[in-house]
Amino acid sequence: MIRRSKLRPFIFGFQVTLVIVFALFPFYWAVVTSMRTGSELFSSQLLPQAFKLDNYRSVLMERGFLQSVWNSLVVASTATGLALFLSLLASYSLGRVSFRGRGLLLVTILAVSMFPQVAVLSGMFELIRWLGLYNTLSGLSICYLLLVVPFTVWVLTSFMKAIPKELEEAAALDGCGPIRTLFLVFLPLLKPALATTGILAFIAAWNEFLFALTFTLSSDKRTIPVAIANLSGASQYDLPWGQIMAASVLVTLPLVALVLAFQRQIVAGLTSGAVKG
Repeated sequence: MIRRSKLRPFIFGFQVTLVIVFALFPFYWAVVTSMRTGSELFSSQLLPQAFKLDNYRSVLMERGFLQSVWNSLVVASTATGLALFLSLLASYSLGRVSFRGRGLLLVTILAVSMFPQVAVLSGMFELIRWLGLYNTLSGLSICYLLLVVPFTVWVLTSFMKAIPKELEEAAALDGCGPIRTLFLVFLPLLKPALATTGILAFIAAWNEFLFALTFTLSSDKRTIPVAIANLSGASQYDLPWGQIMAASVLVTLPLVALVLAFQRQIVAGLTSGAVKG
């Protein structure tokens, strides 16, 4: 028993190290590949022969790349902001108000997120074209709501249900209506949950490819996943893998910075409700 207790920290540390290596190695390999050119791209060495930034310079000088980054930032931020606002209102109704069919409505919202994007593509295309929003960032932001709203509603409803009922009763005694109770009492308590769901929704919108490819036409409206896919070489068999990896690293860094900036809120949101009392 004593030997087992002494070995447990080492076994746990080995398991954690294995998970970290498994999770971070693809990103590390992308960084290494982005610093290679020519025949070096086919090398299996774990370290680059030299730290070359030629691929990064080529990507940044690529026509329309920075515009695509800006488009992704605008669309992802708009979709995330709208999704959080709508989900906050919906989660209050679904989590604090008792009405017939509430459970069925929650299941329906969750079922919407299970549909593949291809299944709703034609219908969304007709809707966006009828609204006159085809090839616009506004139309793309509306399309992204279909992806992120079901998830944010479901998660925020779970957090909303966990808020003590006594807080709502105390706010009602002070003369607060439902709207004031939501924004003055519940909203400060939901900040960790909003940060967690907001970052996950932003990442989903930032990385989305199919809707961005379908609902935008001109290069000045393309988002970054489509811009990376459009990087091409002399032929389909001569793809600029170094530039593709460099572009992938550049567009991943903002997400890493975002997660690091809100890591405390994310941890608080993920652990909220784990200990009751």
